[in-house]
Amino acid sequence: MKDKLSQFFTQSRQRMARFMAGRNGNDNFNLFLLVCEVVLLLLGSFTGGGMFLPALILLGYIYFRMLSRNVYKRQEENSRYLRAKYKVQSKLRLVKERWKQRRDYKFFVCPACHTTLRVPKGRGKIRIVCRKCGNSFTGKS
Repeated sequence: MKDKLSQFFTQSRQRMARFMAGRNGNDNFNLFLLVCEVVLLLLGSFTGGGMFLPALILLGYIYFRMLSRNVYKRQEENSRYLRAKYKVQSKLRLVKERWKQRRDYKFFVCPACHTTLRVPKGRGKIRIVCRKCGNSFTGKS
């Protein structure tokens, strides 16, 4: 009995592998969409089911992406998502670093090239020279 059950699961796994061959499968963008799906369903449960239709449409899109045979197009979508995610994460990392350094440094933005410059606090009124463009301006640290 145990041998037959094991054989059944092995065959099922092989059938699923054959079915998914040449298809996109799951990727990072699909996982993000799945999290959005769960959030929509939770919001819908609190708002009386008003989010059920968008959640259903999103679920359909998730399955469409997962079962799509146009792998190149789905990989392109995933790479766009990863680039956008990286931009957001890098901005958040920058804000976190500035927050940690707020006691020791003051941050200025160059009026010419908009580069962020860091100067030590407690120096009074100083002349700040941008390292990128060479523009100088005064600021109080």
